[in-house]
Amino acid sequence: MACLQVSKECKMIKQEEEECTLDGTVDRHGRPAIRAKTGQWVAGIVILFNQGLATLAFFGVGVNLVLFLTRVLQQNNADAANNVSKWTGTVYICSLVGAFLSDSYWGRYKTCMGLASSSLSSYLFLLKPRGCGDGTTPCGPQSNLGIVLFYLSIYLVALGNGGYQPNIATFGADQFDEEDVKEGHHKVAFFSYFYLALNLGSLFSNTILGYFEDEGMWALGFWVSTFSAFVALLLFLVGTPRYRHFKPSGNPLSRFCQVIVAAGKKWRVEMPPSDEELYDVYEDLITNNGRRILHTHGFKFLDRAAYISSRDFDDQKQRLNNPWHLCPVTQVEEVKCILRLLPIWLCTILYSVVFTQMASLFVVQGAAMRTTFSNFRIPPASMSSFDILSVALFIFIYRRVLDPIVSRIKGKSDTKGLTELQRMGVGLVIAILAMLSAGMVECYRLKYAKKDCPHCEGSSSLSIFWQVPQYALIGASEVFMYVGQLEFFNAQTPDGLKSFGSALCMTSISLGNYVSSLLVSIVMKISTVDNMPGWIPGNLNRGHLDRFYFLLAGLTTIDLVVYIACAKWYKCIKLEDKCDGDEKCV
Repeated sequence: MACLQVSKECKMIKQEEEECTLDGTVDRHGRPAIRAKTGQWVAGIVILFNQGLATLAFFGVGVNLVLFLTRVLQQNNADAANNVSKWTGTVYICSLVGAFLSDSYWGRYKTCMGLASSSLSSYLFLLKPRGCGDGTTPCGPQSNLGIVLFYLSIYLVALGNGGYQPNIATFGADQFDEEDVKEGHHKVAFFSYFYLALNLGSLFSNTILGYFEDEGMWALGFWVSTFSAFVALLLFLVGTPRYRHFKPSGNPLSRFCQVIVAAGKKWRVEMPPSDEELYDVYEDLITNNGRRILHTHGFKFLDRAAYISSRDFDDQKQRLNNPWHLCPVTQVEEVKCILRLLPIWLCTILYSVVFTQMASLFVVQGAAMRTTFSNFRIPPASMSSFDILSVALFIFIYRRVLDPIVSRIKGKSDTKGLTELQRMGVGLVIAILAMLSAGMVECYRLKYAKKDCPHCEGSSSLSIFWQVPQYALIGASEVFMYVGQLEFFNAQTPDGLKSFGSALCMTSISLGNYVSSLLVSIVMKISTVDNMPGWIPGNLNRGHLDRFYFLLAGLTTIDLVVYIACAKWYKCIKLEDKCDGDEKCV
């Protein structure tokens, strides 16, 4: 029925026969999207380039922020790592707000303004004398005004980046009609290429910009980031005529609350044994080109929201359209979908604790190693380029090698290899190996540092290239965890909550950063006793960073066990096919 309505609307718009999308997307004028003239890879590639430039801008600040705080603002290692974690956490917590507001355009403007002001505040107030902050030339005392302006600037960047980041992944996926077989495969591939574009965009930041900033040219690095953000904004606007959109389905928070309130008002009602008596209309879904979600038997209490009681009728026996008293089954199932996702989402937070070490303690660890190679000094932050190369390599290996092999083993060439949940589990396993690798490298670094100069505070003679395995393993784990997570939350959230699904991914990273900050503080509090400087002191040669890495490996192992139990419990969303009414478990 919905397909017939879309077809009629399409014929009203175009006299000639042109095929419209079947997933309910519309063009910028609100009319059914013409398949040949909107979306697909033309729009997808524009969004991928946009994401690469936006990521370059963002990581131009983020990748070396920990060194800026230690060298320019003269913070110690633990405080700098905590501040980076808090800032990164704020970036991703803002994504949850952006998912509700769809703040894609304004998010870019805020990012540009934040980057420009951070460049000005650094150049005018913080970088004195010129060239300071390169690891050898110390910066002078900082004014309170300069510090306040810098923090306001980077948190404006956090607000802007968080405003559009969850929407851009979902918006890019919306350019492909999953009701079409060919475009459906392209939609799945888009998430891998999206994450690849994100990492390639940060490659320039981690190498060229990282080198400039490490040499004390911080203002130049911030201005390059500002220019990149501005170009990304222009590119996004250029693609406007080609984009496909979904019609807004209302405030998801109010829809969620309506189900809870309606079910609570009927908590004493005796429910019928059959679900056929539940309120299940979907005329509104057809109007909004949405898809009906089939009833499931979990969270039975919420079914009360769809039970038609005598209070739902007026004196003329006409049904009252009050969503705070009666909700359709599809709306109830939306809430169930979110509740089922929460245990999986919680298990991804600890992985983000591991991931955030790459932007904080990995950099601090690298700075305490030998960073010269044939008279060339390697910026410690640029080592994350090995993470990016690993991401690119493993995306290719998974999509071109592993996925087809697993599909053939399953005996079904038209299905995916590993499921999203299985891939996320593999990501956790690789993350454990990454932490074990980082811990062992730190053990050897400490051994060489004590052997070379037991009482020195300088760098160890162990080469920074010993960090390559831990960065490469983090990159491999990202391909399985974060790409799988993006696909999973996008597929398992209802049509009106796709941006919320992407925001869940970002929010897990956010909470991971906050948990990392809290964990570092707790570890330092407990380990700093009896004149011992703690595990992560300013001079790492006197600490035990290796123990912190091993602690994370142990916590992630426990998290993996809990995750496996949650993954076995999880039941996927069941959609009714729009055209033939068949059940479709995504």
